[in-house]
Amino acid sequence: MLSKRTLSIVFGLLSFFLSHSLSAQTKLVNPILTGFYPDPSIVRVGPDYYLVNSTFSYFPGIPVFHSKDLKNWKQVGNVIDRPEQMDFMGERMTRGLFAPAISYHKGTYYVTCTDIDHDGNFVVTATNPAGPWSNPVKLPQVRGIDPSIYFDEATDKAYILYNSDAPDHKPLYSGHRTIRMYAFDYNKLQVTGEEKQLVNGGVDLSKKPVWIEAPHILKRNGWYYLYAAEGGTSVNHSEVVLRSKSVWGPYVPYEHNPILTQRDLPADRKNPVTSAGHAQFVEGPDGKWYSIFLAVRPYEGDYYNTGRETFIAPVEWKDDWPIINPDSKEIKYVYSVNYPEAKSKGALPQSGNFGYTLTFDKELDPTLLFMRTLDKSWFSLSPKQGLTLKLKPETVMKMGNPAFIGKRQQHLYSTAETELDFSPKADNEKAGLVIFQDEDHFYFLAKSTSQGKAVLQLYKSKPREKNMEVLAELPLANPAGKTSLRISSTGDTYSFHVSTDARNWTLLKDNVDGKFLSTKAAGGFIGCVYGLYATSSGEPTTNTASFRLLKYQGDDPMYK
Repeated sequence: MLSKRTLSIVFGLLSFFLSHSLSAQTKLVNPILTGFYPDPSIVRVGPDYYLVNSTFSYFPGIPVFHSKDLKNWKQVGNVIDRPEQMDFMGERMTRGLFAPAISYHKGTYYVTCTDIDHDGNFVVTATNPAGPWSNPVKLPQVRGIDPSIYFDEATDKAYILYNSDAPDHKPLYSGHRTIRMYAFDYNKLQVTGEEKQLVNGGVDLSKKPVWIEAPHILKRNGWYYLYAAEGGTSVNHSEVVLRSKSVWGPYVPYEHNPILTQRDLPADRKNPVTSAGHAQFVEGPDGKWYSIFLAVRPYEGDYYNTGRETFIAPVEWKDDWPIINPDSKEIKYVYSVNYPEAKSKGALPQSGNFGYTLTFDKELDPTLLFMRTLDKSWFSLSPKQGLTLKLKPETVMKMGNPAFIGKRQQHLYSTAETELDFSPKADNEKAGLVIFQDEDHFYFLAKSTSQGKAVLQLYKSKPREKNMEVLAELPLANPAGKTSLRISSTGDTYSFHVSTDARNWTLLKDNVDGKFLSTKAAGGFIGCVYGLYATSSGEPTTNTASFRLLKYQGDDPMYK
């Protein structure tokens, strides 16, 4: 018979191993959403986390992601998924929807956002974050950008805060902005009372801070924390925090601001993460605090093609002030946390190196993007043909709705492939695979004809001319046969391959300038997208092109 002492030791060991197995270590891999997923906002509802991002003039607008562990994210819907809600026709791809914010109160989800050129600030609601979401309700009194709603649970009151003009519309310097707030009637979805200015310029007006924006309020230990981005969304980006005992202020800045930035680190560090800011705090499954924020992964200097991405880092509370990434100046690619992983069934991978193949037999994956609106009349899906596009006169160089369906480039080193079934009837008819930054910056690997003969052509856009130039051309021996197309990125270069049997590939052109597709060269706020694209270049036609699949593979060195 075992003694009481022996039994105590045995039960102690069992408890030790059981507790450690339940607190299994999980690795959060940055970015948690790779590729063009900027301006993240997050809300926790019980054990569930929901995250949204900017989409600018792509459609559907504002993807909604779900997670239970802050690592594995599955897109469950889109906030703007019906043309009757809004569209972005006539707008440049880098305009449209700026900086959504998601919140929750008493069974209802709220998303606020800015349609920068037309509707201004608005709010939509849903009882299920997967949708459907309501039609937008405009907020005309909220004059500025980046609105977010704060619910004070203790008082059942709501407030909407945002970035706005300098006092009296008289900036002291370029980039002089303010943070302002209204009380908000969350039942009637309208502001009440008078607007109040909470922050003028930023943390220290004497230092001429620029672009105080993306504000949020959090209440903890009796303090109201107002935190916001400062410095602009490029390499000087940062996150700052202020606090007050009243939601209306006055707000006092933290003496050790900024609480997050990468701007002071050596430019020549390996695999740098830069431009970090636009953060939001959330309590993790382990009861500890974390921050999600945007940052970028340049391949050289400030050159990157993958857009602004969604990152995560731990938050430490010190003397009742939040510090993001407290144990390291550099944002890490991996953070270890002591809680179990919760994978999302059926989710596409979103972090680290990964690959997958999209087929088009039943429905389109919700991560795929159209330009400016959704028009189901020009595409169809079938198990036999895959995705069939009608050739439209519209081109990606104009501001309409071309026959284009894209997926984000999510890695510096990436490959996209498709299998094309298309018989061009004239030189103006083209279909194939495009790597697209904006209307003036793209490469198009297309099947077409030249002087009556079938060819494969590589085009480069000519900025501001709304035209293209041929970089390479290859005759096709079998014009009616299926053709496979491949575009690969290796940081600052792209290569273009073709195949007629999906096994043996022919190089059409390599070492093509990738910086041409960078956000730095193009300007704006979006990242590159691989697109399936068919056009008749301004002329009407009844021709179609079919794509059997879209295969993607990412292989970045920082994850090896």
